[in-house]
Amino acid sequence: MADTFSSILNLIGREAPLFQEDLDTYQSELEQKIKNGRFLVVGGAGSIGSAVVKEIFARNPKALHIIDTCENNLAELVRDLRSSLGYIAGDFHAFCFDILGSEFEAFANCYITKEFSYDYVLNFSALKHVRSEKDPFTLMRLIDVNIFLTKKLLDFSKRIGAKKFFCVSTDKAANPVNMMGGSKRIMEMFLLGEEGSTAVSTARFANVAFSDGSLPHAWTERIRKRQPLAAPNDIRRYFVTGQEGAQLCLFSILLGYDREIFFPKLSPRLHLITFSSMAEKYLESLGYTPVQCDSEEEARNRVDELAKNKCWPTYFFKTDTTGEKDFEEFYTAEEEVDWQRYAEIGVVRNDALADPHQLNEFAARMAELRRQQQWTKQDLVEAFAKLLPNFAHKETGKNLDNRM
Repeated sequence: MADTFSSILNLIGREAPLFQEDLDTYQSELEQKIKNGRFLVVGGAGSIGSAVVKEIFARNPKALHIIDTCENNLAELVRDLRSSLGYIAGDFHAFCFDILGSEFEAFANCYITKEFSYDYVLNFSALKHVRSEKDPFTLMRLIDVNIFLTKKLLDFSKRIGAKKFFCVSTDKAANPVNMMGGSKRIMEMFLLGEEGSTAVSTARFANVAFSDGSLPHAWTERIRKRQPLAAPNDIRRYFVTGQEGAQLCLFSILLGYDREIFFPKLSPRLHLITFSSMAEKYLESLGYTPVQCDSEEEARNRVDELAKNKCWPTYFFKTDTTGEKDFEEFYTAEEEVDWQRYAEIGVVRNDALADPHQLNEFAARMAELRRQQQWTKQDLVEAFAKLLPNFAHKETGKNLDNRM
């Protein structure tokens, strides 16, 4: 199974991990900052959040608190930490509640005192799927989580005097063509749009191979449930491992200056790969020969027949769903990039990204729609387009829920 670092590297066509030269150079500084730091990690039980938690936990921080809404993932994260790394001398606690709920203010009043505060507030909460475009209600939840939850945590970080606020972004925020990417771009605008005593930074990185909810992760479920594998054959993506994504975040969190965006430099070690070729490699790693079928129905019907001979049905297709970007990019032509600071990491340096008046208008428009308790997807697309003049939203009338 694709559950080890080396096996995942093989599936994404690489022999060596990213960022090793930069890690060797800055390891001591990273460890010292973590050892002396107090961390609050929101969304810390998801794929990237938990990977970052493990990196911090392994370096023995003074305090590490995690908040997530998924109690099962939180329980597994704690079990994983106890079973692999054990314990830290500092304070460790995992909380299960929603930052957008009333519990957060009670939590802040209880934990934030003159004697105790957080040096670093990290946010990994997100609705990350392009399939969230399927209805206006899920889209509004995406806006609340990806934009306004971030703004709430940024205000909280400033209030408590944190050194740094970090929120993970996505490559899809660079010249976005879907609402998920657009929401992250607007999140960046709220995050990087104003100066303050609390520095802010973020990171854009590629698809995280086998992260929860991803297409490669879904393949493990398809095999377990004796179902065919499906994947687009015309979409090429960059992939990083969960550990590499976490390490990129750590550089931004601990070494990034105010209003900077970190991303992995493209190199022979980070190259594009199709989902279909990755699916074939995955099956071969399990000892199966992939067999391409001409339809979803054929693929569903041939599992038992093919599995007897150590083969597995696949269905590869051309993408025609809303919001799929033809290519990936980590920065735009208008952004200033520092290519010299690190060996394998690029850094976008930002001035204010938006007029605060425009951001306030967007927030007011979203609040008005919620008060009316009635809105359409077009209402939300138009609000995005007003704030993002180059928003090239791609609407096809189909979404990923229409795919196997």
